[in-house]
Amino acid sequence: MNHKSLCPINQALELFGDKWTLLIIRDIIFKGKSSYREFLQADEKIASNILADRLTMLETEGVLEKKSDPNHKQKIIYNLTEKGIDLLPVLIEIGNWSIKYNDLRKEDIAHIRQLKKGGEELKKDIRKRLLIKLRDPLS
Repeated sequence: MNHKSLCPINQALELFGDKWTLLIIRDIIFKGKSSYREFLQADEKIASNILADRLTMLETEGVLEKKSDPNHKQKIIYNLTEKGIDLLPVLIEIGNWSIKYNDLRKEDIAHIRQLKKGGEELKKDIRKRLLIKLRDPLS
């Protein structure tokens, strides 16, 4: 990727600076989604062309990888790479910021607070689960 500047914030935002990219990553981490169809069913209603574009970009940038589903040859499974899994703390902090300034559903507030309260131990558990899924997509 050619970057517009050497600023680390700019370079990160060039990768995941639009809402759709982070929502795909959110769906993989917190909702266990892994297929194109599952991503299309998100509450935010991503358009299919935007979803296809973001999945391709995330794969190209090494944030996720795709594999054929061994149980369904026509289905593709998407999993985060370690690079993508390392965005977990970013998503938690974005959520924490949001509960401070936005009106949210009680269950979403509770989820973010649970993630924050779980600290490093919970992050390690989530990371471990995602790494297992990366190695064995059907687990």
